[in-house]
Amino acid sequence: MHNVDRLDESQRLRIRRVETLFDALSDMAWIKDQDLRYVVANEAFARFLGRPREEILRRSDLELFSQEMAAKAEEKDRTVLETGKSFRSSEVTPGAPGKTLTLETTRHPIRDADGRPIGIAGIARDVTGQRELESQLLQSQKMEAVGRLAGGIAHDFNNILTAMTGYCEMLLGEVGRAEPGKTYAEEIRKGIERASGLTRQLLAFSRRQVLEPRVLDLDEVVANVGRMLHRLIGEDIELRLVKSEALWPVRADPGQLEQVIVNLAVNARDAMAGGGKLTIETRNVSLDESHRQKEFWVEPGDYVQLSAADTGAGMTAETRARLFEPFFTTKAPGKGTGLGLSTVYGIVKQSGGYIWVYSEPGQGTVFKIFLPRVAAAVERQGLPAPPADSLAEAREAQTILLVDDEPEVRSLIEKLLRREGYTILSASGPEEALSVGASHAGRIDLLVTDLGLPGTGGRKLSEEIIRSRPEIRVLYISGYTDDTVLRSGALEAGAAFLQKPFSPDALARKVRSVLDGPSAAPPND
Repeated sequence: MHNVDRLDESQRLRIRRVETLFDALSDMAWIKDQDLRYVVANEAFARFLGRPREEILRRSDLELFSQEMAAKAEEKDRTVLETGKSFRSSEVTPGAPGKTLTLETTRHPIRDADGRPIGIAGIARDVTGQRELESQLLQSQKMEAVGRLAGGIAHDFNNILTAMTGYCEMLLGEVGRAEPGKTYAEEIRKGIERASGLTRQLLAFSRRQVLEPRVLDLDEVVANVGRMLHRLIGEDIELRLVKSEALWPVRADPGQLEQVIVNLAVNARDAMAGGGKLTIETRNVSLDESHRQKEFWVEPGDYVQLSAADTGAGMTAETRARLFEPFFTTKAPGKGTGLGLSTVYGIVKQSGGYIWVYSEPGQGTVFKIFLPRVAAAVERQGLPAPPADSLAEAREAQTILLVDDEPEVRSLIEKLLRREGYTILSASGPEEALSVGASHAGRIDLLVTDLGLPGTGGRKLSEEIIRSRPEIRVLYISGYTDDTVLRSGALEAGAAFLQKPFSPDALARKVRSVLDGPSAAPPND
């Protein structure tokens, strides 16, 4: 292709026609001559450069871009001219202040009548938003896989901890105060409690914990936990709580939301070693399609936003990318488990919400949590009154059908309930439980069953037994409850549930409260 200054009128006319065609494209497009000077540049390319088209034509890349970018572009252009083959590449280039753009660029040779390359036609597409969405999807898939692994580990570990907790409590009840074994058993119990805390955090991250959601005012949750945050973060950090007028209601577990706020506050405190400011704010927001590209993937709609902004050290992009992974921490050994923010992530996701973080080194960090607005009145609930203990004679007259496929757990629960005075019928699975229930001539007052039984499962088993014994009450136990069980409704409408691991005292109280409560309703056919 000839130099643009030596073109005749017919050639200029053809170029104008090409420009008209190029201007119809949303992608950036251009043509360079054999000297690698721009002959054609469309409006999208001009907007990208922030220059009038007239300032682009007749110029080279060295006159329009940095020396480094121009050198890379020239190298690719020369490759096209020398080989006569198209060249595709992905390029990262500066965009708005503090931002970078990812461009997918294709260069094609323009040939003369003899087939010799005499110029280059280029087209570039901004795929920044697409790449960010792909990255978010990959991160989400990775987190989901890690979550399933963490939840499975926590479930199995909780079965082990249930047996350890029960036998440790029994041992403590048998040794005297002055015996050396008392001290040893106390230390074992402390270790079990710490391990139980870790599994609870893993279950929160994996979204397999049991929530007790209700419609609430997020400002009330913030106000309740705010009273303890002052002591938690220390006097050298200024705490500012900003409430919103007429905040929309949300549906969530208030205890879990308090845990979210505490974990964010602790993370902010650790990032402000020399003191600083932490602002926790609530507000109503309406998000539209634009947020899918501009900030993060979110379903358009009305949300209540909870934000926590600190003036701390901030984070690098590499740290942000792994922020919610369990056991990932930038703290010194012994200073943190790496489960705080992964717990936050799990609770938010299980509550149907979204979480977004912005941070730069030296610029502090902002976490934003978005919980869906619900069209319901806030539930004002007090704490339920503790159930009254029944007489020992009543316990001796009551029969419990116990079903758990873990032999150690089943054996422990059987011992604990027999010690409380109940008659126990034990089964290792649904088929055995149905057989035991059918062969027992007397009354069965309570079914205690694990939710994750192989085959039929605890929910289906309870429905089968309730059909023949509508007066029976049901208590579900489990190391975790996955999303399928939650959606099935087994834990809704007041279904009784006890989370593993549990202490003998917690088991005894829960069994007593269920037996003293209403009987199970027959399942719908």
